[in-house]
Amino acid sequence: MSHVGVPRGTVRKRRTLALLTTGVLTIPVLAGCGSGDEEAPRGVAQDIAPTARQAVADGSTVNWAIDALPATFNAFQADADSATTRVTEALLPTLFPMDKAGQPRLNPDYLESAKVIEREPKQVVLYKLNQQAVWSDGREIGAPDFVAQWRALRGKDSAFWTARNSGYERIEKIERGADDLQVRVTFSKPYGDWRSLFSPLYPKEITGSPETFNDGARTTLKNTAGPFVLRGVSKADGTVTLARNPRWWGDKAKLDTLVFRAVAPKDRTKALTDGTVDVADIDPSTADRITLARRDRGGNGQPLTHGPGADVSPAAALYSYAVAHGSDEKAAEAEQAARAKNRKAVLAYAAEQKALRDFAVRKSLEPAYTQLALNGESGPLADDRVRRAVARALDREELARTVLGPLGLPAKPLGSHLALAGQPGYADGSGALGEQNEKEARALLADAGWTRGGALQQPKDTKAGSEAEKKGEKEGEDGADADTGEEKKTTGGAEKEENAEKKDAEKTDKADKDADEGAEKDEGKADKASRDEEDSAASRDEGLYIVGEDDKPAAHAPAATGTSAVPALAPARHAAFQSAALLRQAAAVLGEDGAVAAQDKQPGGAAGAYAPAGTPAPAPAAAKGQLGKDGKALTLRFVLPSGPGSQSLRTVGDKIAAMLEKIGIGTEITKVPDESYFKDHIASGVYDLALYSWPVSAYPATDGRPIYAKPEPATDGSLLVEQNYTRVGTDHIDQLFDRAAGELDEKAARDLMKQADARIWAAAGSIPLYQRPQLVAVDKKLANVGAFGFAAPRYQDIGFKNRQAAGSSADRKK
Repeated sequence: MSHVGVPRGTVRKRRTLALLTTGVLTIPVLAGCGSGDEEAPRGVAQDIAPTARQAVADGSTVNWAIDALPATFNAFQADADSATTRVTEALLPTLFPMDKAGQPRLNPDYLESAKVIEREPKQVVLYKLNQQAVWSDGREIGAPDFVAQWRALRGKDSAFWTARNSGYERIEKIERGADDLQVRVTFSKPYGDWRSLFSPLYPKEITGSPETFNDGARTTLKNTAGPFVLRGVSKADGTVTLARNPRWWGDKAKLDTLVFRAVAPKDRTKALTDGTVDVADIDPSTADRITLARRDRGGNGQPLTHGPGADVSPAAALYSYAVAHGSDEKAAEAEQAARAKNRKAVLAYAAEQKALRDFAVRKSLEPAYTQLALNGESGPLADDRVRRAVARALDREELARTVLGPLGLPAKPLGSHLALAGQPGYADGSGALGEQNEKEARALLADAGWTRGGALQQPKDTKAGSEAEKKGEKEGEDGADADTGEEKKTTGGAEKEENAEKKDAEKTDKADKDADEGAEKDEGKADKASRDEEDSAASRDEGLYIVGEDDKPAAHAPAATGTSAVPALAPARHAAFQSAALLRQAAAVLGEDGAVAAQDKQPGGAAGAYAPAGTPAPAPAAAKGQLGKDGKALTLRFVLPSGPGSQSLRTVGDKIAAMLEKIGIGTEITKVPDESYFKDHIASGVYDLALYSWPVSAYPATDGRPIYAKPEPATDGSLLVEQNYTRVGTDHIDQLFDRAAGELDEKAARDLMKQADARIWAAAGSIPLYQRPQLVAVDKKLANVGAFGFAAPRYQDIGFKNRQAAGSSADRKK
């Protein structure tokens, strides 16, 4: 599985983000709703064949598959991707890497200590650096490096082409402490996520000037400070080669060299079987082949029961033989050629299966989740009642079982947008929206005016712009409807449906009021302002999809703003690694005229605005039980990736379409190429429904805010959506994020995040489905590498087990 780069934090003023997207799938609370007070469920453990260092051999080489060569080695630039993260983790300081529970932990290789030493009048953090920590040129890591990075990332100098500055803009000054190994950081306003800063830490030679920052670290890193150094980059071979760092003061790297090799996801199986790579993220089909290869070991030469020709029945085989040896020479010749081709394919497949026996499948859950995104900018989903109806029609448990069950992973749907099972901040906030209930979903649609006969009604004689005026009136009158969970009644709907609707509204409203109890006292005017309501917002990515590597801006170009910002830097730095996998799954395409290209449409889609010219007219909506209003059927554009690694995502999409059909909502499914899924559909807002993934970090207040921030109007009339590709947000959600970011008490910050998560659930722009699976093929003789889960890799511990070690699989074949 791969991921797309989603670095931590974002800049409101100048931001381009990267969705996690690929050929793999990935995806709080009001007090009194959900399980906010329950003990957080345990997450899935990492699977890396953990081995003590003394049992790992010194020397040898490991080849590790990445999707493509890094677009840049500067993790703070807009086109940083998963490969950027993977490589820089082994080369540069990370002060607080994630641990197995998804929490930041001080890295003793770089820090003796780091803590808040003053809170009043201003927050002050004192870093005490490891006295042995030096850059690869021998210079001590010290205060000048912190100062240079802060000045480059604080957002005050536009000459630095940065993609994010979250946290750095809050720093007032950085001073030398008692000596150069002490760094004193003073904040202009409190910042609870201060541990997220200065990771990765670059040397001042790179961050000290716009020229070196913008261009100096794009293709090389001359000065590093990790267990490895950068030996070279070969575009011809598609490799980034790292060598053991002779100046490294920590545990010596077990490997002589670590090679990151660009291998497209579709080529991973071949790369494994021919010994090109030793470690590779894979999709479920490749994982199945490895499992079968291990099962077939010792088959005593018996023919395989899978692969080419395995499904040919005895009757078909007999018929083929008869034709091949029959009197019709032309037919016999063709059949003999086909049989020869099949024999060749069988032999090749058997050889591949034999090679795959040398690998094990390591599996866990990534720190990322797959969601159903609902574009609330316009169309039916601009009405929060329709969004909630969609959400309440979903059987999230069934969707989770569809993807995770066959892999033997826990198939429990997620209950939070901001934390994952196993993290201390996790709590199920889905109660703010309500459980699956088709009857209440239909009641919500009836309240919004969507009825069984609505598709056949004549449109009412309304003046131009009346719909927009109605929407504006609703927003003004309803106030915080989406924010608080209230569902106001308008017209129509059977009496029974209205009663169900009222019960649903009362349930949600009560939960929302409960959530506000802890915050109301401090919010004052802010809470009143927040009721000003939620504008729509949106555009997104993914299948096995995480935000980040879908597209790259022109080299050496500053990050863009507004809805056209394409490569989106995802939140946490580790997410950049994950987003690559997601991009492989994401897919969507626009025609030259801007219409959605009908590459693979599911019959029954609506024509016109939702379908390209030439799309066959759908069956009458009324005949299918589809709802409508003013002569228009309720049909939603559902965009899915078409890539070979996205089958599970498409399966989930089909199930969602079937669930929506039960409540009278039609879907027009468009399957598009992975490379355009994010740029042309998610980021551009050309969709109603989409599946893609977001990473979850240890810093939800910092990394989650841009994903759920209320869109703001730009001077050119467009919306600045940051990473909120659903365009659904509220002032109150923004305020909760801001308060949490400035909260130095971790428990209080988590409580605020739970309240924000409940508001996000109630707004129904993003519906978490399940945590993304992580499948990694690893040479079975390798130790301390595989499916890492939350934790960051310890590259210095990776190597071949003593009794087996003699080099990588590629080396052994030489």
